[in-house]
Amino acid sequence: MAFFNGHKLEQNENGYIVTLYVDEHMTEFADELLRGSKGELDSLGDNIQRYISEKLPDLKIAAIRLMVGTLLVATIPFGTSEIQTVEAATTDTVQQAYTTYKVVSGDSLWTISRKFNVTVDAIKSLNGMTGDTIYPDQTLKIPSSAAPQTSTVSNYTVAAGDSLWIISRKFNTTVDGLKLLNGLTADTILVGQVLKVPGTIAAPAPVPSPTPTPTPAPTQPYVTYTSHTVVSGENGWTISLKYGIPMTELLKVNNLTQSSVLKIGQVLKIPVHIVPVMQTPGAKYGENLDWWTGAQYVFPIGKVAKVTDFKTGKTFMIKRTIGANHADCEPLTAADAAVVKSIWGGSYSWTPRAVIVEVDGRRLAASMSSMPHDVQYITDNGFNGHFDLHFRNSTRHKDGLVDPAHQAQIKIAAGVTGI
Repeated sequence: MAFFNGHKLEQNENGYIVTLYVDEHMTEFADELLRGSKGELDSLGDNIQRYISEKLPDLKIAAIRLMVGTLLVATIPFGTSEIQTVEAATTDTVQQAYTTYKVVSGDSLWTISRKFNVTVDAIKSLNGMTGDTIYPDQTLKIPSSAAPQTSTVSNYTVAAGDSLWIISRKFNTTVDGLKLLNGLTADTILVGQVLKVPGTIAAPAPVPSPTPTPTPAPTQPYVTYTSHTVVSGENGWTISLKYGIPMTELLKVNNLTQSSVLKIGQVLKIPVHIVPVMQTPGAKYGENLDWWTGAQYVFPIGKVAKVTDFKTGKTFMIKRTIGANHADCEPLTAADAAVVKSIWGGSYSWTPRAVIVEVDGRRLAASMSSMPHDVQYITDNGFNGHFDLHFRNSTRHKDGLVDPAHQAQIKIAAGVTGI
């Protein structure tokens, strides 16, 4: 008889947490395990190793969680023999499964909830918290799903408009995780291509008659909101950088000004911009995102990106360091600055060129000039200042007007017009 009847994968920064579901006919095993029976512990270790080697041979596994029905009975750091049993609830209610997490400097309930894909309220409820204050080295219980899934991976067929980034968001994983699972070395995928994805794709629920008209997936950017509780040392600038939004937007939605003083414990409203992927005429072109509603949120201040010159195919790395009307960027290293100079014929220039900006698995159409000027943040790249990177409808700093030369190059990168 099979010892386990399924498992579930959860990915974190240390690898995968595997939840194993014990076969329902093995219920006596839970009683033995909770009493710490040595025989059952030895048998458990053998069965776990066998299951992992057969089902999940290539995954980096950080820990094992063991479920009997809806009861979490053990947590096992993978690679050790220590089994931590979880005391069963003595009431008639179903015990909620959870894992533990130790708070580190810079954490907030919001960042922890995003890391584990749960809500702030769920964390507070499980830990009996009434406020949002946490402190380094505090141990929190983190809710986890107790619903068993019967397969490790599922097949997903790539649809028009998909990218590895979009698919990773759908299945709560990362671009690197998808590439590892599918043996990919690049980010390019094709419509109709079948990819392995973590977890199980649920079968569609029966549709009542008459069939309602389905709501189409959004094609235009939209905004949702979350909250942030101010902690010591924060100000409007640092908080706006943390969430990838302009500081002016943060101040406006909270009815604040640049002279406003934030207080520890003050709760701020945070805009969260959802920017759907735009279709392109072909694989070599980039998404023609509007700067004000899309591009500035996909490529926020502090983000590193790969740039490809549309005509020559030469590539280099950049970082967006400042800029509101358009992206002010700098070459990441001196080697990147040398590539930039070579693209413009051996000297920096204000002449714009069509480029593709790759960030988080997305390819954006843009226009770049290479002349270094004004403020500089990266001091060891041999590039004295920053350069201008424009997107659709972005404007110049000096007069707030759209630059026609840059917009023409953006159209080339987007496939709107020929070279």
